[in-house]
Amino acid sequence: MSDFPVQHGDQFSPSRRSLLKTAGTGFGYLALAGMLGMQNKKAAAESRVEAPLAPKLQQLAAKAKRIIFLFMEGAMSHVDTFDYKPRLQESDGKPGQGGGKLVASKFKFSQHGQTGTWVSELYPHVAKHVDQLCFIRGLHTDTPAHPQAVIQLHTGARVASLTRPSMGAWLLYGLGTENQDLPGYITINPSPNFGGAVNYGSAFLPAHFQGTRINDSGFLPNLKAEVASPLQRRQIELVQEMNRDLRAVPGAPSEIDGVIESYELAFRMQGKVPELLDISKEPQSVLDAYGVKPGPAGSFARQCVLARRLSEAGVRFVQIRQGGWDHHNNLNKGLIANSAATDQPTAALLADLEQRGLLDETLVLFGSEFGRLPTAQGPDGRDHNITGYPMWLAGAGVKPGFSYGATDEYGTHAVEGRMHTMDLHATLLALMGLDHESLTYRYAGRDFRLTDVGGNVVREIMA
Repeated sequence: MSDFPVQHGDQFSPSRRSLLKTAGTGFGYLALAGMLGMQNKKAAAESRVEAPLAPKLQQLAAKAKRIIFLFMEGAMSHVDTFDYKPRLQESDGKPGQGGGKLVASKFKFSQHGQTGTWVSELYPHVAKHVDQLCFIRGLHTDTPAHPQAVIQLHTGARVASLTRPSMGAWLLYGLGTENQDLPGYITINPSPNFGGAVNYGSAFLPAHFQGTRINDSGFLPNLKAEVASPLQRRQIELVQEMNRDLRAVPGAPSEIDGVIESYELAFRMQGKVPELLDISKEPQSVLDAYGVKPGPAGSFARQCVLARRLSEAGVRFVQIRQGGWDHHNNLNKGLIANSAATDQPTAALLADLEQRGLLDETLVLFGSEFGRLPTAQGPDGRDHNITGYPMWLAGAGVKPGFSYGATDEYGTHAVEGRMHTMDLHATLLALMGLDHESLTYRYAGRDFRLTDVGGNVVREIMA
């Protein structure tokens, strides 16, 4: 049998032998193509599943989808703001437990709302919302030093030298984010002190889970592209290809994934973030409701507007900050200034979230790293108190108009419903639909979690 093709006029037909040979090779190519296609589909599916910031299902049934943390850095005096103590008012000038002279608050307290909750005259706007608030009044923590206490509140680490992922990073790791064109975790005006970047970092979690820092004017460093978008897109694709090659090498560092994700996110953000962070787009009536004004006096109000805009856009965790609460002296003038800066914006944030239908799925947390003592420090100050102090929550998943726990008659020690910082973390995670004992990450040969080896969920505050 000839292997040469047979001519039919101007056409050439393959011989039977050559046809079988060609077909045999073709069948092999078909099989190979099929296997490669299946492999590519599998890789694509795995890529979709492993997208680090993609939304993930909650482990537990929960209403809360996001958190706004209003952090009063420096330790707000609870006995002058939200923890009314009639016995302290009656005992002004008398010796306190452990030494020192008891000092009554110089600010008038009154009852508000249907719940009759006592609030200081320093917070008249927030007082109008007490029937929405859930007070946790029996908190305590481990150390009276600001850096360690702030780091523990944000990361769970009991020792400042032990770098751990921040609370926001754990939330991103557990839940992903709702908007792939925005960071899932944003911190506004974070303090350079008391731990600095540790408080919003990702530690041993991949880098794409760390917080993105902005200021209260909406400035995001290094966001503007230095090259045209098409060229930048090609650069990212090249780096991605190099990353895939590197990732295939045994022992390749996992940190490279976070770098790539950061580049990708920055590229997407360039078209979305500037407009989102421009609060001048808000109606003047909204800005007036928050008390927005130029300069440092309006910083917290601008942060609150940004927090609402970011949450509405799908950011999972937003933290805003008001510093200057460390009143070892100048207590009364300091409290007046700080409460004036935070009262109206905080109340406006609650009202704005409710009006937009966001409060039902947003958890708002307000508080400090610890409280202050009922005794005097110098002529006009109070020292640190880690044994009993309050925070409050509002919104998704918590009982409105509710108080859990209590400090003693002077506001020194938590005596009812005691909650450690780890219990607070466990409860916040549960409100977000995460089991704090199951939310773990394998590192250095062991499983780590936000609550370390402790933490109890306080279900009494849950709606």
